[in-house]
Amino acid sequence: MENLMEYLPLLVPVIILDLILIITALVHVLRHPNYKIGNKAIWIIVVLFISLIGPILYFTIGRGMMNIVSINGLSKGFGNRKIIDNLNFTVPEGSVFGFVGKNGAGKTTTMKMVLGLLKPDSGTIDVCGEKVTYGKTSSNRHVGYLPDVPEFYNYMRPLEYLSLCGEITGLSKKEIQIRSEELLSLVGLRNEKRRIGGFSRGMKQRLGIAQALLSRPKLLICDEPTSALDPVGRKEILDIMLKIKDSTTVIFSTHILSDVERICDHVAILNKGSIALSGTLSEIKSMHGKDRLLLEFASNDEIQKFKSSDGIKSLLKDSEETNMEIVLHGKDIKAIQKTVISTLAEMNLCPVKMELIELSLENLFLEVVK
Repeated sequence: MENLMEYLPLLVPVIILDLILIITALVHVLRHPNYKIGNKAIWIIVVLFISLIGPILYFTIGRGMMNIVSINGLSKGFGNRKIIDNLNFTVPEGSVFGFVGKNGAGKTTTMKMVLGLLKPDSGTIDVCGEKVTYGKTSSNRHVGYLPDVPEFYNYMRPLEYLSLCGEITGLSKKEIQIRSEELLSLVGLRNEKRRIGGFSRGMKQRLGIAQALLSRPKLLICDEPTSALDPVGRKEILDIMLKIKDSTTVIFSTHILSDVERICDHVAILNKGSIALSGTLSEIKSMHGKDRLLLEFASNDEIQKFKSSDGIKSLLKDSEETNMEIVLHGKDIKAIQKTVISTLAEMNLCPVKMELIELSLENLFLEVVK
C-alpha cells in the first residue's frame, strides 16, 4: 500500500479528469435521451480512452521509478589508487540486495557516496528518484543507515535512545512512543531495561537497526552488519531483515556469502572497482555458473587410469585435482555424468565417492575474484 501511495500523485490528475468526463457524459446523455447511438458511442470511446491513461502511466512512468537506487558511471579514487571504477547497478524496490566483495573492495566507499558523505570523482547516484549530491543530504530522508560499528550513548536505555533520535528527526511524542515500542519488539529488545553500555555486540546491532528504521525509511543500508557476530547474533540480524523486506528495501553489504544466499533475492559482486556479476541469485547461477562432479579414488593409480580414458580427456580442461579427488566442471552436468559412469564401467573402476556438488554463490565469487 505504501508503494502505491508513492505513485498516487501521478494518477490523481488523470483520475480527476476521468471522473469529470464520466459525469459530463452522463449529464449529456440524461438531458438528451434522444441522442443517436453514434453520439453516445463517441462519449463511451472518449471515457474509455482516458480510463486507459492511468494504468499506462503507472506501468510506464511508475515502473520506471521502481528502482530505489540507481548508480551510473560512478568512480572514486584516493591518490593514485582507483577504488571504484565506472560502477553501474540498480537496486529494485522491495528487494534485499546483497552487495558483495572482498575486504577493501570498495563496498563502504560506495555506501558513503550513496549517503552523500563522500564526493565521487564522476558518475551519478539517484535514491528514490532524487539525485544524491555531496554535502546536500536531503535524499537521506528516504534512507536508514546501520554502520558496521554503530555508536550510542552508553548511559541511555534503549527506549530513551530511540526517543532522543525521534525528537531529533522531528517525530511527534505519540509517534515516537508507538514507533519505539514497535521497533524494540521487532528487534527483541522491548523488555530490555539495561543501559546500552552493558549490551553485547549483537544487541547493539539490533538496536542500531531499530534506530535506522525509526522514521520509516524506504531504504535501509546495512554495512557489514554481521561481520563480527557469532552464529546466534548473525541469525537474529538476518531474521530482522527478512521481516522488514515487505515495507523497506534493504542493501546488505557483506563478504559473508552464506548470509547473502540465505536472505538476498538480488546480488551484485564488486571486484576491482566495478560490478563483475549482478542479478537475482537464480539468474547468476544459471548464466555464469557451472555444475561440478566430484570423484574420489582409492589410489593414485586409479585416478591416473581414469584420466587416461579418451572420453574423460575432453573433460579435464576445467577440472580440479587434489590428492585422490578430481572435480569435473561443465554446463551439461547430465552428459558429464553419463560419460563418467560409462567410463568407470568400461575400465572396471569403482570410486570411493561420486558426488554432484550444488553450485553456490561462494563458487561463483571465487571464480570472479581469482
